[in-house]
Amino acid sequence: MRNYSARYRQYAHGFGCLCHSPEITQLNERISQGLSRRSVLSGLAAIMAGAVVADPVSALAQQVPAAVVAQPVLLKNLRIFDGKSSKLIEGQNVLISGDRIADILKASEKVTDAKEVDCGGRVLMPGLIDAHWHSILAAIPQMVAMTSDIAYVHLVAVQEAQRTLMRGFTTVRDMGGPSFALKRAVDEKRIPGPRIYPSGAMVSQTSGHGDFRQRSDIPRHSANDLSLAESAGIATIADGEAEVLRRVREQLMLGASQIKIMVGGGVASAYDPLDSLQFTEAEIRAAVMAAKDWGTYVGAHVYTSAGIQRALACGVQSIEHGQLADEETVKQMADAGAWWSIQPFLADEDANVYASQVQSDQQKMIAEGTIRAFELGPKYNVKMAWGTDILFNPKGTASQGRQLTKLARWFDNADVLKMATGTNAELLAMSGNRNPYAGAIGVIEKGAMADMLLIDGNPLEDISLIADPDKNMKLIIKDGVIHKNTLAA
Repeated sequence: MRNYSARYRQYAHGFGCLCHSPEITQLNERISQGLSRRSVLSGLAAIMAGAVVADPVSALAQQVPAAVVAQPVLLKNLRIFDGKSSKLIEGQNVLISGDRIADILKASEKVTDAKEVDCGGRVLMPGLIDAHWHSILAAIPQMVAMTSDIAYVHLVAVQEAQRTLMRGFTTVRDMGGPSFALKRAVDEKRIPGPRIYPSGAMVSQTSGHGDFRQRSDIPRHSANDLSLAESAGIATIADGEAEVLRRVREQLMLGASQIKIMVGGGVASAYDPLDSLQFTEAEIRAAVMAAKDWGTYVGAHVYTSAGIQRALACGVQSIEHGQLADEETVKQMADAGAWWSIQPFLADEDANVYASQVQSDQQKMIAEGTIRAFELGPKYNVKMAWGTDILFNPKGTASQGRQLTKLARWFDNADVLKMATGTNAELLAMSGNRNPYAGAIGVIEKGAMADMLLIDGNPLEDISLIADPDKNMKLIIKDGVIHKNTLAA
């Protein structure tokens, strides 16, 4: 096998967005040279069950089997944050039947055939939603990704899916990577994990933020000469309207609920500068048209004002990152009714460390832009969503809830919680006909999916409770299944 370690070193991306990193390229080479996608999946089918049984996370769900409980469950003696209101609702109980919230009842109403769970006056809230997550590669360490069998990489993703759920995240929007098989396994209840809204491979132009090739790989010799990243399903390269249409349609065929395209550069990328504009207007419009024809939308990776304005002009409905947007661009986002899916990329303990001064300077620009974004977004009533964009960082995944609490610097606690529940759910619902889940999420209301957390304390008063799920989340329920119950502890 060729040694790529020196050649790919420069690809570490700023903050959580590490998509141009040596690990992806190394990993993709192992995928293409060592194991076919079909053999990986068949191997995983035999070993995932054992991994789930052995994982200590699953032991927390001993009270209820990993299947929808046949008997209705009545959650009583609680206060409700419903994902929409800024105040707690009192004097009501929640009835769960199957995977849905069957009803919201007055506390005085009797239910004869339900198993009652006394919540001890605690706060019940919807499960959390991370609107920018990478299910397969969030938790795999750099060196492990470079040296392990691909089956192990997928098993780490299985384990992390469980941990994501046990942090209270019952839904994630996956913004790049081959998460279709993991999603299917979770949906079939073969393993515990959050519901996944998959984007599939990130669509990039040649030399764009999703082009992981090296100088020696240029030029491409034929239409069938796919790069390693393309073969693995992490990214796909398209030039011209026809190729963009093909690649977007391929992701839709695989089951993408929304499409991710690259419209600008990255913080530490070697071949696509941060200020570069990527895809012509005609190409972007082709992606938007293909997605719209299937009833869904396009989200664009982009930081700069020029890139954001081009994306908006072509019908992109979700700006991913966008920390370098100026005030005029923020106004345009508001006027277009587009979503601003933003991450708390700050100069704090969770930021990546770079040796290059250029990278450090760009990182500082993004951190300053993050502060400006959280100020300008509410000023112009932009529809703002929140996500973490954690990648290649097993220690960082544990900060998922803490990343949410950082927003309390700009928003009151109720608005922070609404953003990570009911508001994020509105963004995910933009997938329209491609929405893989039938019921409402992010809210506690009759008919919604039974995804709920019981918090020991009041997060509207103390948002930091979300940052310590092991201690403060007494119940974790998804699809009507109680995956964690420590009320008796």
